Amino acid sequence: MPTTQFLAELPRIAPLNRTLAAALQAKINGKTKPLGALGQLETLAMQIGQIQNTLTPRIVQPHILVAAGDHGAARAGVSAYPQEVTWQMVENFLAGGAAINVLARQANAQLVIADAGVAHAFGERAGLLDVKVGADGTANYLEGAAMTADQCAQAMQHGVDIVSNLAATGCNTLGFGEMGIGNTASASLLTHCLTGLALDDVIGRGTGLDDEGLARKRALLAQAVALWPAAGMATKDVLARFGGFEIALLSGAMLAAAAKHMVLVIDGFIVTSALLVAARMSPEILDYCVFSHYSNEAGHRLQLDYLDAKPLLNLDLRLGEGTGAALALPLLAAACAVLNEMASFDSAGVSQAD
Repeated sequence: MPTTQFLAELPRIAPLNRTLAAALQAKINGKTKPLGALGQLETLAMQIGQIQNTLTPRIVQPHILVAAGDHGAARAGVSAYPQEVTWQMVENFLAGGAAINVLARQANAQLVIADAGVAHAFGERAGLLDVKVGADGTANYLEGAAMTADQCAQAMQHGVDIVSNLAATGCNTLGFGEMGIGNTASASLLTHCLTGLALDDVIGRGTGLDDEGLARKRALLAQAVALWPAAGMATKDVLARFGGFEIALLSGAMLAAAAKHMVLVIDGFIVTSALLVAARMSPEILDYCVFSHYSNEAGHRLQLDYLDAKPLLNLDLRLGEGTGAALALPLLAAACAVLNEMASFDSAGVSQAD
């Protein structure tokens, strides 16, 4: 599909339907508790009820989409780990042994693993979606654009298609995760270019760089911005210049999920960079997002402040993979359960406050 055609046909996200807001608030306030006593659970129940346009919202067939891709700039030294770890971790996902596998099982969520552009030939594998855009990962943004415009659009389209298939099965809640050595560097560049936040402030240690490695990463990313200034560039061009196949796929998936009135569960720094792209394209998407946690990766809190987001958890996580999203899913189910199952003052015969 030509890039211009795809971009003209981005999934259309409807503004959140707020007609039930008063009825949802009255239902929450009528439960056997002091007003506001369940804090963010009440806010969450309100949001999910409005996304689903019902007084009895439910989390149905939750999935976590983990997109994987390699980055050309990883070979320049922006990560503490070698690029081979990307495909090795995908194998770990497929074997069920990674943190996201464990936490998804705990949350009764299904995992979807998508190879958006890993530099490895997996062959046909059960549990792996082959949506590879580039067989060797992206190009090095220190030498040119990481992706061509058509590659970027193709990766986004794969995300749209994955979500369409999930929606057809009844899934109404989707968490997002990623895997790709070097992708915190891409996320830093995207965040800087799309928000105007200072570049150094949004560059962190990623997978565990020491001080020397962090200094090298900062110098390389400053070089990337100096070589290819993003001022005045359209969002799609910034994504193609500095992004990754997995980040582009996630941006497309997020747009499609919001268009399908799904609840979007946002993970950490890299996933939030994909959301920054999607929100620049369709600001309405933010009403459909639940922010799972505060990451320990430098820059994530700045992203959240920029988006005026209030995450549910603060566990000092910095793993990625969608682990924060998996941990937050039971809270979404709890918010719905409170709304649907908790007795009201009238039904329980409990006196209300004066």
